[in-house]
Amino acid sequence: MIALEAVGKTYRTLITRREVRALDDFSLTLSRGEVVGIAGPNGAGKSTLISLIIGFLTPTSGTVRIDGRSPRAYVERTGVGYLPELPALPPRWTVREALVRRAVLGGRGAAATNRALEVSSQLGLDEHLRKQVRQLSKGNLQRLGLGQALLDDSDLLILDEPTHGLDPLWTQRFRELVATLRRPDRLILVASHNLDELERIADRVAIIHQGRLQRVERPGAGGGEEMAQAWRLVVPPGRGLPPGLFTGAEPVEGREGAWRVQGTLAEVNAELARLLEAGGAVAAFGPEVGGLESAFRAAVGEQS
Repeated sequence: MIALEAVGKTYRTLITRREVRALDDFSLTLSRGEVVGIAGPNGAGKSTLISLIIGFLTPTSGTVRIDGRSPRAYVERTGVGYLPELPALPPRWTVREALVRRAVLGGRGAAATNRALEVSSQLGLDEHLRKQVRQLSKGNLQRLGLGQALLDDSDLLILDEPTHGLDPLWTQRFRELVATLRRPDRLILVASHNLDELERIADRVAIIHQGRLQRVERPGAGGGEEMAQAWRLVVPPGRGLPPGLFTGAEPVEGREGAWRVQGTLAEVNAELARLLEAGGAVAAFGPEVGGLESAFRAAVGEQS
């Protein structure tokens, strides 16, 4: 659906006229039916990438195409659901006005109110419909911005930091919402600093650093059974580890019964079996660092 080919974007500072390269030789193809995450440190180029896809900016080099059209041509003809990182709405508008007016602009006409109320219920905003935007908490404002993005039922959804400001309950509900929004003809693009969320919802995650695409990860694909990594083993308090098992295990400071162990999947499974045969018990076990987090650290040059 979206094809970015050798895309570059250079800005020139206002005072010194120095060139700043925000994106460099960026190539990526995004298909319908996918949920694709965009991750990167601050200043990596995520916002510039989104602005290019939506058509707010034009590339300095390379091409961006959506269904074969330029971004502006696609957006003007088809529309796109977009949640900016910081939703900005007139502070005196009510929640109802913000939804209905956006639905009218999207061409809903007489059906605008009904569609606005549908989305309001979907995002738990019914009790806030009469409140002014300036009265909303950060989380409720975020949900209102998300509601505006969903009004047109677009084939392309672009969500920039969608869980920013949401409480744990609505963060969980956002995951469920993404699952309901999936469909074969829709592409959902999610930019986020929250790697745990991307690992849960995305089919692929593009990791950007210093304006370049470093790698594309598939969450849940794992690093392979032969790759050694760090694991977190938790045994019941007071039980400890039998002698000779998990050689080199290090206790986790401040966590009674928690140990950091190293090994491949096959090695740790064999050790766990010996632990149970020896009468030991396991309270919890899993990778110490998620696969996406590990890939992210490697991509931006940090130690795993």
